[in-house]
Amino acid sequence: MVAPSAAQAADSAREFVSAPALILRSLASHPERLAITSADGDGITAGDFAATAYRLAHELLARGAGRGSTVTLLTGNTPEALAARYAAGLAGARVVNLYDGMSAPVLAEIVASVDTTVLLVDAERYAGAAELLPLIDVPTVLTLGPGPDTTGGTGGIGSIGEDAIAASAVHPATDPAVALGPGDDLGIRHTGGTTGIPKGILSLHGPYRSAFDFPAFSDARPTDEKPRLLAATPLAHLAGVLADLTLHHGGSVVLQRGFEPGEVLAAIERERITDLFVLPPLLYRLLDHPALVRTDLSGLRRLSYGGCAASPARVREALKAFGPVLVSGYGMSEAQNIAVLGPHEHDRTGLGGQLSVGRPLPGVQVQIRAADGTVLPAGEQGEIHVRSATLMAGYWKQPELTAEVLRDGWLDTGDIGYLDADGYLYLADRLKDLIIVVGGHVYPTEVEELLLTHPAIAQCAVYGVRDDQQAEHVHAVVVPAPGQRPDLDDVRAFVTANKGRLYAPEALHLVDAIPLTSVGKPDKKRLRQDAASR
Repeated sequence: MVAPSAAQAADSAREFVSAPALILRSLASHPERLAITSADGDGITAGDFAATAYRLAHELLARGAGRGSTVTLLTGNTPEALAARYAAGLAGARVVNLYDGMSAPVLAEIVASVDTTVLLVDAERYAGAAELLPLIDVPTVLTLGPGPDTTGGTGGIGSIGEDAIAASAVHPATDPAVALGPGDDLGIRHTGGTTGIPKGILSLHGPYRSAFDFPAFSDARPTDEKPRLLAATPLAHLAGVLADLTLHHGGSVVLQRGFEPGEVLAAIERERITDLFVLPPLLYRLLDHPALVRTDLSGLRRLSYGGCAASPARVREALKAFGPVLVSGYGMSEAQNIAVLGPHEHDRTGLGGQLSVGRPLPGVQVQIRAADGTVLPAGEQGEIHVRSATLMAGYWKQPELTAEVLRDGWLDTGDIGYLDADGYLYLADRLKDLIIVVGGHVYPTEVEELLLTHPAIAQCAVYGVRDDQQAEHVHAVVVPAPGQRPDLDDVRAFVTANKGRLYAPEALHLVDAIPLTSVGKPDKKRLRQDAASR
């Protein structure tokens, strides 16, 4: 195969329209429509929002954040955060989100590892910036709006940086027309890692842009109805992807600072929300809230859930409460969406009444393989491998780790499952030792290595335990150091201070010895069984 010439590559870049450019064109074409409603209830028109993003893109370019650079966001669920993400994409910079729930030292390592050129901070994360800034060396730090030292109520935070949005007012509200191609870097999304900082998953413009070529809201709804998304989970995660698709397809996004079930139910009724994404544990919180029975849910068209295992019993309960609007999704940051189970497919069950996660999306190939690589027939359980146009480019600065999971265009997901005769996919387990909790992923090794530095801990093992609703919780079993007796509050505080609250164990079990497998490894299967029997 002959590599494209420089001229051919330039032509490809001229013809290519990136997802951020596509979204902003859609917004600018109908400037009067409502695009964003902030968590404080302020409405922003499509035209005003697009103008902010365009001007901010020019400002980032003026600050040196163009192609090949990185713009890192320390932001919450704000209109400014969304505009900044699009602006960085237009400028050609990689976008990196610093997730809430990680400690300042971990975030500082991420900032350094991704070669941050500009750090942008919004009002939701000013307090976090006060902890982070002394730990980093970044060429430019800017706020998205007036900084805390100019708004009153500083709380001792002090100055963070110049207001990028105010500074951008001198620029035109036009696309800066940076030539981007499908092979240019789009962003780096971080997930748990076995050592050091979380793994950085590098995505490119082309694969992400391809998602906009298919109908995103093909379920039953009036033809003249535009989607209205409630973003109650972080824009830094899947809610941001859904916001992109919603705005591109002429809809609007209602923002909430975080997930509080009563506020979510109130917003569904008040704002006539059509679309919402939740993790299964958050779905259960909606089901258990007393306001559910008196909430008008008639506008809801699509209640998507995914990210971790779901309880079949609770999903059936949700179907009764919300109606035929539930959509299950299976995907991962390394591959984007893999399979979807529609509202009228939820009666599809497998062994032991297990719910299917759906059928692979168009253009996505799924194979179930044995440990030796042999492709297994329908009904046989094995390792799930995926091939599609939306796979990641690789792990940032980790070619060896990339080579372990990407081979010949196929991604080894690390999950175990099987396909039935009709092509529906079922998940059975994870090959990799990973705990999926609300807010992110926890690799036990990360927490174990940290706990072993605690003076009261001699040995430890960290593992995930699912409750009766299939939600996972971080447990730690500990052999105390001589004369010591660590307690849960102390261990949680220690882990939170060093790694972030995301990683803190919810249960601590003190033992004289950790049970081992025949090869001398902690017997985490037995530990899970012991925890479940307590």
